[in-house]
Amino acid sequence: MFCDETASYRIPAEPKPYSKVTLRFRTGRNNADYVYVIFDQVEQKMKKVNSIGLFDYYETEIFVEDDQMCYYFEAGKGRESTFYDKSGCTKRSEPWFQFKITPGFFTPEWAKGAVMYQIYVDRFCNGDPSNDVLDDEYSYVGGHSVQVKDWNKYPDSLDVRCFYGGDLEGVRQKLDYLKTLGVEVIYFNPLFVSPSNHKYDIQDYDYIDPHLTVIPLDEGTLLEADCYENAKADRYIRRVTSKENLAASNEYFAKLVQEIHRRGMRVILDGVFNHCGSFNKWMDREGIYARKDGYAPGAYQSKDSPYRNFFRFYENKGAGGDRYDGWWGFDTLPKLNYEGSRELYDYILNVGRKWVSAPYEADGWRLDVAADLGYSAGFNHQFWRDFRDAVKGANPESIILAEHYGDPSSWIQGDQWDTVMNYDAFMDPVTWFLTGMEKHSDEYNGYLEGNGKWFFETMINKMSKFQRSSLDTAMNELSNHDHARFLTRTNRKVGRIGRCSPESAGEGIDKGIMREAVVMQMTWPGAPTIYYGDEVGQVGWTDPDNRRTFPWGREDWEMYEFHRYAIQIHKKYSCFRSGSLKPLMYDYRLVVYGRFDSNGKAVVIVNNNENPLTLNVPVWEAEVPANSSMNRVLQTTRQGYNVGVQEMPVVQGVLYITVPPVSATVLVCEQVDQDSGQLDLPDLSGKIPHLSFFL
Repeated sequence: MFCDETASYRIPAEPKPYSKVTLRFRTGRNNADYVYVIFDQVEQKMKKVNSIGLFDYYETEIFVEDDQMCYYFEAGKGRESTFYDKSGCTKRSEPWFQFKITPGFFTPEWAKGAVMYQIYVDRFCNGDPSNDVLDDEYSYVGGHSVQVKDWNKYPDSLDVRCFYGGDLEGVRQKLDYLKTLGVEVIYFNPLFVSPSNHKYDIQDYDYIDPHLTVIPLDEGTLLEADCYENAKADRYIRRVTSKENLAASNEYFAKLVQEIHRRGMRVILDGVFNHCGSFNKWMDREGIYARKDGYAPGAYQSKDSPYRNFFRFYENKGAGGDRYDGWWGFDTLPKLNYEGSRELYDYILNVGRKWVSAPYEADGWRLDVAADLGYSAGFNHQFWRDFRDAVKGANPESIILAEHYGDPSSWIQGDQWDTVMNYDAFMDPVTWFLTGMEKHSDEYNGYLEGNGKWFFETMINKMSKFQRSSLDTAMNELSNHDHARFLTRTNRKVGRIGRCSPESAGEGIDKGIMREAVVMQMTWPGAPTIYYGDEVGQVGWTDPDNRRTFPWGREDWEMYEFHRYAIQIHKKYSCFRSGSLKPLMYDYRLVVYGRFDSNGKAVVIVNNNENPLTLNVPVWEAEVPANSSMNRVLQTTRQGYNVGVQEMPVVQGVLYITVPPVSATVLVCEQVDQDSGQLDLPDLSGKIPHLSFFL
């Protein structure tokens, strides 16, 4: 039995309000006497409409209004019956495992299964040295800004004020590289004016930082060695407050987005709306905007500031002046007080609209710490409802993608976020299974490493929190700017920079495991997202060591070509973008799963053991015809990978195959004509269990 929320089993997959929807359910051929769909405490009998190969297909038509509808199935033969929901066959369907229809909830087609590429701009490529942050340009977190002269230098443990010079001109010069790799979407870490290299402490939401673009007006003095007063940082103030510079910066960005679009790629911006920075023009703790023409006084400079209610100030002053609420207590990250200011609320909604509209026309937002915004859960949800209306109203094809740890379901019901960075249902389970490591490299867990049963149970449990529209667009990363590089996690060492040398991040790594992970990334539901440099073998402990520069001139080209080929497979076979997922087998250090749709069927075998395995894979469960063949299109090993196509027979629905140690194997069957008749399954007793009912 099988069903899910894909277009093969729900037509249309994303229905409009007040419309008819066809539901489909699969059983074994002649294996059920009846099938019911159950919704709103109503049982509706389904009709057998087709018998193809080994399966019968049942259908029924329902009418949806504008409210969310939950449903599940009951199938029976003789005296036996079972329910079926997202967990598979079950004696009782729990609400959180039930299928859902949210009429009117659409995620952009271009984002479903899209290959994304995350760029931390300062560390990607320096295309224009004239805009580099200079030594002593200003002061931040207790020291002066630092212009790093050696591109290959390891990041310092206090890295926030160190700049390597990467900019958007560097990105523009590497667009051919990204296009050749197969990238479809560029996700930029924050680009707005900010004093840090990470730019999660935004200074001005209205402008792209001139240090990343162009600086037509570039004059003024630097800070003296013993001066830490940014009101005297004349060069910096002119660079980031001059309307001439800011207008030129935005114009450059608009042209860059046009160039990216011309090459068939999209752009996602990073929206940091929970907090801003102490340099922000609304706060102006540093006095950067004080007495500057065209700028109102900041909230720190004057109690009469029009921005005073943008923040929560406290009556008792600290040693340095007014105290205010900072995110996690950091005074460099003032928390924005939406409940106290309708002006702020509307301002940020306009920021959301502005950057997805002409002339910039970005394709969506990634929302930083989105669940933290506001001071109550109810207010948070209301803000994101309004944000969605604003952004989608300006650009209906934009994506709203949030950073979130934990259960995201209350935000992805069709009225707030489209989807999330997929930690729970991708990065975490893949990392634990393949390496036994926590994503920061802070912990090793031998129980979870190689635990195939736990892997599938966890994945299905976490994926059940998503509707399919959100799952297909979820950002599936192996690494990013907040966690250790995945290749470093393969050394199974607990460590961080400061406790461990930067060189040790590259010691004992296992490229074979990295290749296994990439295969899973390119064949699992969601949008595979590459963190810059992962594709050429970059390593690094967690923040800030994971923010090393792109190793131009020192690339691992074999790893690059492997990524490029894996991306091609992801794009070529539609089942990897939007097809159904069916776990097939598991054992210690082994997972096998199928992906399938009406255009083709695929099976992925990940053997993380140190020895080869001979397997009898029940590929019939993934709708591979019972007596047919599959083509092996990719097989990785610890030593490398093989892209030669090898045809392999399927006998009575079973693929008999031997796979090498530390390997990932991708097999596809593009034949869609199914042979008829019953399946005479071979005796699999004593073999590795296939996975039908495991919850």
